[in-house]
Amino acid sequence: MSIQTYIINDVKIRPISEKIQNIQDLFSQFTYSHIPVEKEDIYIGCISENDARCFDPGKTLEDYQYSMEGFYAREEDNWLDALDTFAQNQANILPVLDENNVYLGYVELHDIINIFTESPFLNGPGGILIVEKGFKDYSFSEISQIAESNGAHILGAFVSKLENDVAQITVKIGQTGLNTILQAFRRYGYNVISSHQEDTFKSNLRDRSRYLDKYLNV
Repeated sequence: MSIQTYIINDVKIRPISEKIQNIQDLFSQFTYSHIPVEKEDIYIGCISENDARCFDPGKTLEDYQYSMEGFYAREEDNWLDALDTFAQNQANILPVLDENNVYLGYVELHDIINIFTESPFLNGPGGILIVEKGFKDYSFSEISQIAESNGAHILGAFVSKLENDVAQITVKIGQTGLNTILQAFRRYGYNVISSHQEDTFKSNLRDRSRYLDKYLNV
């Protein structure tokens, strides 16, 4: 899904000749983390509120051009690319440019997050499971095959953690009966991280542990 329909125009790009005092005043009016800046009608970057608060109010943006952060999006970019840019730059506003780097407006982090929260991955019925396997050993095609061969549909999957060459994958399955799928993942060498009431594997382990404890205490 393109971000084009989410572009807003109520924050105007500021010329590089703008006084820092004016920028500080704008940050006092808005809750945005950054304000876009242009030079000769071309976007050159954003100034962050944290930086602007530390600068001399009597100087201009040009005096602090070195501090500009050059992140942006194109209007044809999809929302996942935009979300990644937000995260990498710790911003809640993302300038959108045309092919000539002319400022078209911006998108808000809140609107992009709403796209995700309204997606079937979060809103659709089903269950979420988290599995892990060596980074070089897992594949999304295998994960799909395991789920679909057991009568499930995958609504979404992503790598939610990567540490010590072990990948943790979060999967949304479009059904609630997960026990068969959980056992299938284990047979393929995946470690199931998430807890599920339907998971008979762990309950069987607990029962066997209790039996062993009882036997050893006789």
